[in-house]
Amino acid sequence: MNGDSPGAIVLRAFVRTEYLAALARMRAFNAARGPDTPDEIWLVEHPGVYTLGLASRPEHLLAAGDIPVVQTERGGQVTYHGPGQVVAYVMLDLRRRGLSVRTLVHRIEQAALDALAAAGVDAMRRPGAPGVYVCTPEAQPGAKIASIGIRVQRGCSFHGLAVNVAMDLEPFSRIDPCGYPGLAVTDLRTETGSADLAAFAADLGARLRRHFEEA
Repeated sequence: MNGDSPGAIVLRAFVRTEYLAALARMRAFNAARGPDTPDEIWLVEHPGVYTLGLASRPEHLLAAGDIPVVQTERGGQVTYHGPGQVVAYVMLDLRRRGLSVRTLVHRIEQAALDALAAAGVDAMRRPGAPGVYVCTPEAQPGAKIASIGIRVQRGCSFHGLAVNVAMDLEPFSRIDPCGYPGLAVTDLRTETGSADLAAFAADLGARLRRHFEEA
């Protein structure tokens, strides 16, 4: 690969890892990037943690209790990561791939929508609120099932997407998810009755890679 070619994306297999360890690796990866560094997508699951984006406000963290709270440099507000959630860290050289931040977010959302549809969930975007929401019978956005928080430095993205697959959703009740008081949050298992975490992670990762390699 050379600096003029976007090249193939390296897709890392789904693993469980501490949030702070993943955050440190992401920062190091992005800081060390050069024009020939391959783009990567990491698929991970984290132990329970609340993360605060740059727009977070203290009043949206209602009762963290014994769950750790980590300030990050990503966009967005407060969210929860925990067991049963697939997190995809999307580390792309946007200039090399000719991507705007808007297009990056749109393609990440589309990959989530496609993976959820394949798993039996009809979902949609919500204007002005990045992420993915299940459709209601009125064809309006309902409970949130996936969140997006991105950071771009030196033209390269990191952080990414979190899709709720088979979680304990109670920790979301201790925050205003993404800064929206009372926002309902759901997961794939709640919507369909069952969910295979590893299979969903593999499918989501493959779709993300295709959306950025082929588009």
